[in-house]
Amino acid sequence: MVLYTRCNQMGQQHEYLRESYGLIDLSALGIHVYWPIRGPQGLCFSLTPHAGFEYSRSSNPNHDALECTLVGLEAGAGHAIAFAAGSATTATILQSLGPNVHVLSVNDVYGSTFRYMTKVAKETMGTETTFLDLENAADDEILGALKENTKLIWIESPTNPTLRLIDIPCIVGHACRAPLKPLVLMDNTFLSPFYGSPLLQSADIVIHSLTKYVNGHSDVVMGTAILPSLSTPDRDYESLIQKLHFLQNAHSAVLSAFNCWLAQRGAKTLTVWMKAHSQNALRVASFLTSHPAVKHVIYPSLASHPLHALARSSLSPHTQQFISTLPPSALAHGIPYGGMVSFCLCGGAWSAEALLPNLRLFTLAESLGGVESLSELPARMTHASILPAEREALGIEGLVRLSCGIEEAEDLVEDLRVTRWYTIV
Repeated sequence: MVLYTRCNQMGQQHEYLRESYGLIDLSALGIHVYWPIRGPQGLCFSLTPHAGFEYSRSSNPNHDALECTLVGLEAGAGHAIAFAAGSATTATILQSLGPNVHVLSVNDVYGSTFRYMTKVAKETMGTETTFLDLENAADDEILGALKENTKLIWIESPTNPTLRLIDIPCIVGHACRAPLKPLVLMDNTFLSPFYGSPLLQSADIVIHSLTKYVNGHSDVVMGTAILPSLSTPDRDYESLIQKLHFLQNAHSAVLSAFNCWLAQRGAKTLTVWMKAHSQNALRVASFLTSHPAVKHVIYPSLASHPLHALARSSLSPHTQQFISTLPPSALAHGIPYGGMVSFCLCGGAWSAEALLPNLRLFTLAESLGGVESLSELPARMTHASILPAEREALGIEGLVRLSCGIEEAEDLVEDLRVTRWYTIV
């Protein structure tokens, strides 16, 4: 099945609902205690067996159906666990590594991930994290950063918010040469399952903040970890998924039935709005490159971007097919590559602070990936927990991040065009 069909069918089929729950329509089904199993003679209310739903903290039918949908969305997936938040996903994965381990992470990592690694995992589990520019680091530098107790390599690509790109197959190759052959985790939130398929590039774990593109309506908070279907001699995915399930249940990082239902609703149209997000972002990025008040635009798939070829090679098979249907005129400045655009103003941070409240269609807010367009200043908002000197070194100070929604592209460009840039530069 193509991705659009999987979005609408995985976890939704009447056969799946009938066989698993005896239901025709799985609307939001909040089950607090004990769900009986449907047997040959109807529902069985004896003490055993049951259908696996003893208590909502452990799971519920909507939760299972959502996880089935997620497996269908992520190419190469065999397992998915839905969590109460993206940060709960991060915490559970790092806890699963055990105490006194080493993690190698891209240096430009999401602010909450950075905070958990440095302020929580370090203090409570003795986790040591090395932050490295995995976009520009030489092979010897990456191999030198891997230690005897390195159990995880944490990647974002594009990174949040500077949109750095990481060569996933290259990092996987380095991981295979390390003593413990650490797991390679890819945070695929910015690209979504439509634009990125890290499991097909041999990543071990893919995570998403489902709050963002997969749900798409800015009305839930949730996350997920997705793993391949087949274990290898070096990778026991079955044991890892069981451990993550156990930890999730132990500290109650479980979604409500209603939020699961909302996320499934959103996922049905993922492919439709991801095309709109990315085409709008490409149009906005193209406009910003010619604006006199803009110093630098970051959108990795712009034809002028130095890593344009890497961006194109990282696209999922279904996105490659989508791009092949676009007319040459739509690709004159680059190719669609998700809905996130970052840029710096000639006037620096103070100009950015003056600009954002003046925008009409780009609402000033921290989130991203919803149908509405948003803007933010990461140094003052999502990445405020990072020290100023480190933000400066990473290129975050003064950076503006846009999440392009699904409004009409020319309306978004007009919003940027008519804003009083010149009075604040």
